[in-house]
Amino acid sequence: MSSLANQLVIAEREEVARGIRLLLARPLLTERADPDAFDLVRRRRESLVRWFDYTLGWTLTVEPRLGHARLAKVRQHADAGRPARRTRSGRAPFDRRRYVLLCVTAAELLSVPVTTIGLLAGRVAQAAAADPALAPFDTAQRAERMAFVDVLRLLESYGALRTVDGATDSFTDSAEAKVLYQVQAGVLMRLLAAPNGASRLAVEPDSVPGRFEELLAGLVRERRYGVRGAESAGGGVGSDRVDGADGAADSEELVESAVASEPTGPADTTPVASVVQRNLWLRHSVLRRLFDDPVVYRDELTEAQLGYLASPTGRQIMRRAAEQAGCVLEERAEGWLLADPDGIATDGKFPDDSSHAKVAALLLLDTVTADPAGTTPEQLAAAAAGLLGRFPSWAKAYRSEDGAARLAEDAVAVLAGFGLVRREGDRITARPAAFRYRVTGAAEPEGRPV
Repeated sequence: MSSLANQLVIAEREEVARGIRLLLARPLLTERADPDAFDLVRRRRESLVRWFDYTLGWTLTVEPRLGHARLAKVRQHADAGRPARRTRSGRAPFDRRRYVLLCVTAAELLSVPVTTIGLLAGRVAQAAAADPALAPFDTAQRAERMAFVDVLRLLESYGALRTVDGATDSFTDSAEAKVLYQVQAGVLMRLLAAPNGASRLAVEPDSVPGRFEELLAGLVRERRYGVRGAESAGGGVGSDRVDGADGAADSEELVESAVASEPTGPADTTPVASVVQRNLWLRHSVLRRLFDDPVVYRDELTEAQLGYLASPTGRQIMRRAAEQAGCVLEERAEGWLLADPDGIATDGKFPDDSSHAKVAALLLLDTVTADPAGTTPEQLAAAAAGLLGRFPSWAKAYRSEDGAARLAEDAVAVLAGFGLVRREGDRITARPAAFRYRVTGAAEPEGRPV
């Protein structure tokens, strides 16, 4: 192979790896928001589509003319650690009211290519009034207008809504504000990444609260793994029957490659389709965790998943996938960690001084790791109070009477989100990855709060 050909192959491999990491961090990528990243994904879309489908079982849709790419990331369990957030300073998570308004607003936007904020608010109010399960939407109340603005700002950040004239924030102060929008229906339609639409789960509104977890699991249940395959893998997906699940077989090529290359275990008498579905589920369930979570511990996986990773083929696939994505795989006795040397593939970093909670999380980590039996919330609150006393001009938002307890609670949420601690009863215990960090010194920054 010529030197030029070698360079082209290397360049393609590097671009595909970068595209994988870009999409892992930003599953919805628009040309308007990041032209360079979208251009890379557009050029390497065939390789990226194949990689995500084979490795993780996620569907990547690239729309060059419409200017967006959407990676439908599906998880076995809902992740409450990444809520929709308000775009205002503070980045507070959406509450129930804002989620309701988000769904109703998105539904009303689908029928109009262009609208104004006043007309849209009127349509949302009519839709809420027509549905007995929804609370009325009253634009005369400032709190309602503020919630509506948060929804619109979120849709703007996704690229589903474009402001043509005016400013969305002006609606907070006056219901008479004039703002003109252009609706990006293609982006709007792809916001929901669930394999099953909510309409397929048709249930009476009164029964939703009691069956919420069951219905949520139904939204993310994937037919391609069948029933027997998921059950034999020990996973929750497919534990209940889905229409058409038994007939969800893969293509001939996929069947042949899966049977020939992946470990099947003692399943010689199992029908080929079930064996393939089981192996497909094992591969995807394990690698989804590896690429989507900060750290994967052995005690979090089923015996079937551990057996898959212990097999020669399973280890080879895992290592090859990490290499193709340009990531570094760490294998330890306690589990696995996938690191991106360039920091592209993550939407959150630790350690990080971008918030008071993240700084406190690092400073409180020594307190958590000091006792193998764990630490109580009261002990952490006392340690947080010590931090507030040590740095009097830092974390002013936590200077109220219960500020130390809130700071400790927010810090624990950060640590739990990065797989460094877990709650066991009334105690917070350190996980193995927590011992990678140690604070050697801390000083209050000058000129601005941490």
